[in-house]
Amino acid sequence: MVPGPNIRKMATVHGSRPATLKPRHLVNSTITYSAAKECESNVLHELEYWDQETDYFSYLYQNRDSIRSIVAQHLGLNSADKCHVADPEQWMRGSFNICIPVDADGQGPNPGKKTIIRFPLPYRVGEVSCPGNADEKILCEAGTYVWLEANCPDVAIPRLYGFGLATGQTFTSLDNLPILLRSIETVRRRVLAWLGYAVPSRFVQIRNKVPAPLTTGYILIEYIGRSRGKMLSESWEEGRHNAQLRMNLFRGLSRTLLSLTRIPLPRIGSFVLDDKGYLRLNNRPLTLQIHQLENEKIPIDIPREVTYISVDSYINDILSLHESRLRHQPNAVSHLEDGFYQTSALMVMRSIWPCYFRRDFLRGPFFLNLTDIHQSNIFVDDEWNIKYFIDLEWACSRPVEMIHPPYWLTNQAIDSISVGDYETLHAEFMEALAEEESKCSSTSLSLLHPILQQGWGKGTFWCSLALNSPTALFKIFYDYIQPRFSKTHNDDSTFWVITMPYWTFNAFDFIEQKVKDKKQYDLSLREAFES
Repeated sequence: MVPGPNIRKMATVHGSRPATLKPRHLVNSTITYSAAKECESNVLHELEYWDQETDYFSYLYQNRDSIRSIVAQHLGLNSADKCHVADPEQWMRGSFNICIPVDADGQGPNPGKKTIIRFPLPYRVGEVSCPGNADEKILCEAGTYVWLEANCPDVAIPRLYGFGLATGQTFTSLDNLPILLRSIETVRRRVLAWLGYAVPSRFVQIRNKVPAPLTTGYILIEYIGRSRGKMLSESWEEGRHNAQLRMNLFRGLSRTLLSLTRIPLPRIGSFVLDDKGYLRLNNRPLTLQIHQLENEKIPIDIPREVTYISVDSYINDILSLHESRLRHQPNAVSHLEDGFYQTSALMVMRSIWPCYFRRDFLRGPFFLNLTDIHQSNIFVDDEWNIKYFIDLEWACSRPVEMIHPPYWLTNQAIDSISVGDYETLHAEFMEALAEEESKCSSTSLSLLHPILQQGWGKGTFWCSLALNSPTALFKIFYDYIQPRFSKTHNDDSTFWVITMPYWTFNAFDFIEQKVKDKKQYDLSLREAFES
């Protein structure tokens, strides 16, 4: 059989014994067995989230007094009684965090504050399989806030008040320290600057005075109320056909890209704050795909302290993530033809990715990239002028050629984008980028527009999109990448027969074993739905 775009949808063999199959809980919905067996993700693993979430939310609810004390300490309030934790009905659950609103009464001349305390979901970021992942995520997000506040003040983000780690380390803003400690730290920073030494960030590690410290990390940020902006996702479906709203959005996104590319960075990685409050670019480039795979116990082999000084080493490790998922996800391969389909794509991607990336950019420039900007992370006014970006947890320094307009402009899935529809919107975006770039005189990279335009024409956009998605890579490869090299191989079964053996030693044996793994997975999945 010749693999094609719908090969992943082929039927698989399941047990036939009669049983009552009841829907099961996922974290934000229910799922039937018939739907679960068609999923490419590891549903068996996802079924564990419901109980873990219930336990974790109960833990946070039972520790509301500790949460009040944490917020009071970071805001410099003299009593936790001034802080009011929202009821669970008002908690906001994201894919990787639970956000709890906490209102704080003012004291003296200080007005009250509305804050959000965000806790990483340990069962989503791989905390069990890779202890320390939740703290890594917090440190990287805090580092991004600090870097943006210092270097890109025109990129609107919520104010960061402080953060804490599961280790018990607590960092708070210099502005909210007791007056004596604040004076000492202010003088120390001035002396360091006067002597020519590096100056730490405005965040200071303090002694945790919470009576009953939490065993989980958190980040405390300013709450953005509806009077200051609304999530783009609320009006996206209705407004995305309005040319003026789109242009306002594209101009705002373009200004953000130009601001982020004013300052080149020395390597590919993520910012973190060290114990002394110094900002360091010495953490692996943390994207949601890394924690997502680690959460499913899929080996990553990218230690936290690893950064990259070249594009080729970074992309080779990204491809290794895809290969590790194929090797270790129990339901990664549905049948033999599916195995040919996936291994051939990965093998060819190893060979052709250099065609999409310029050699003169292999060692930079690198820039901070907000890798998880979607409609719910952008706050806009009624005219779609950008007011705030939120959820900076997956920002990292990346190659300039991996910076592109958002893939979701056509409102289509990442592996089902209509080239014609997207090309029209891409042209609109590039028009806005060129207009905003012409107004900039201080950008260190004055040619961002031609680089992105070349990336669209050459197909770097599709290559980057494939690298960013472990499950969508294959369809993106066959639909948008392979045809640039050969328009006949998609219908030629000899392509898979010849290419597949070169992916690894004994590739056919590997695929046969993966098919057996899938059959065992199917049996276990059915058992999970039986009453």
